[in-house]
Amino acid sequence: MSHAENKIKWCLSKAEKEIKEGKTHRGLLKTEPDINKAREHIMKAEHNLKATLYLQKGGYTDWCSSTLFYTMYHCFLSIIAKFGYESRNQECTFALIESLIEDGSIDIEKEDMDKITILDIEERHEEPTAVNIREMYQYTTKLSLEDKILSELLDLAKKILDKTKVIIEK
Repeated sequence: MSHAENKIKWCLSKAEKEIKEGKTHRGLLKTEPDINKAREHIMKAEHNLKATLYLQKGGYTDWCSSTLFYTMYHCFLSIIAKFGYESRNQECTFALIESLIEDGSIDIEKEDMDKITILDIEERHEEPTAVNIREMYQYTTKLSLEDKILSELLDLAKKILDKTKVIIEK
């Protein structure tokens, strides 16, 4: 069983346990596939992308790391809604997306996923992920994102958004 599959199993159990305890789940829940919810997440991703361009133009590039990350994250929430899941946990979402990549259900390259996050500690490398960059600019005093990093994240977010639109309308 892959790291992603183990994580998904844990996430599903976590949600089930929390629901039984009468709590709001913070894991992964199996639901009915919901194309309308998937489309709503695409709208949110597009909104976040527009916010990125607005912030970039205004010189608030530190915030672009967050809006670009959430552009991609809402794409992933869109995909999992199409496949019949609800997530309230980023690592659970990432694990499910990675599993869908591994089994060939979605056309997103593993390399692109690794640019966003790397779940398996043994696979981590020196290159910062979108998660790392977002955390660095959200939780430190840095006020501007390097042009090269911004450009790379923007290209990646656009690529993920384009692929997601194709995936959910299949």
